[in-house]
Amino acid sequence: MSINASQNEISAARAYEDLHVPALFRQFAPLLVEAAHVQPGQRVLDVACGTGVLAREAAAMVGENGFVAGLDASPGMLAVAADLAPSVEWKQGLAESLPYEAGSFDAVLSQFGLMFFPDRAAAIREMLRVLAPRGRFAVAVWESLERSQAYPEEVALLERLISPEAANALRAPFVLGDRDALVQLVADAGAASVEVTTHHGTARFPSIRAMVEADLRGWLPVMGVHPDEAQIEAVLQAAEDVLGRYRTADGTVVFDAPAHIVTGQKP
Repeated sequence: MSINASQNEISAARAYEDLHVPALFRQFAPLLVEAAHVQPGQRVLDVACGTGVLAREAAAMVGENGFVAGLDASPGMLAVAADLAPSVEWKQGLAESLPYEAGSFDAVLSQFGLMFFPDRAAAIREMLRVLAPRGRFAVAVWESLERSQAYPEEVALLERLISPEAANALRAPFVLGDRDALVQLVADAGAASVEVTTHHGTARFPSIRAMVEADLRGWLPVMGVHPDEAQIEAVLQAAEDVLGRYRTADGTVVFDAPAHIVTGQKP
């Protein structure tokens, strides 16, 4: 496809690929591919693909005889994804209305996107619709904020130094942490054989400043919160102490990042 993205969108996506993918997301890609039982020669769809780390993992598994497509709402993410893996079919679109025929895929994957879909049940129904009979899906969501590390302290910092809206923006990725509610959501959408497995991942950032500044200048504006420079600097300075216990001897930041992988089948 032809992807029309602004330079600002592409720059933001490259920063995401360079920092957040290795720090958080890459480790979960093989787990999702395995959870969906992806096999050589299969057709696989990655929903909310971002810059494509999960689609790239799936492409390596299905091989030359398989097919992988990645869908995302962001043209900047797709432009970077296309540069990194031109053999994958990249499309712009929404999870609630997938631009594919029913039964088109053997497996559907989605990594850390479900929390942000306006209609989560509709998105799951769409994943099921495009699956072939008995096809499998695997979706990753973050554990609850309370069971995570570092981010609870950062949320409290944003609440104190910026606003409740800023804190809520950082809470948003953790809203599907309740295992029972997650199973109910997926089962009610029509999936069969629903299971949830919790994986204890590890976050690794180059520094406290790199981690927090990425949230302040990258994530918060995406969520409609725009702190001023004085607020940003105040948070960055305070974070050095608040998050200091996660700093290792070489200055990197390492902490637990647990996530759920929910799997199911098309009936």
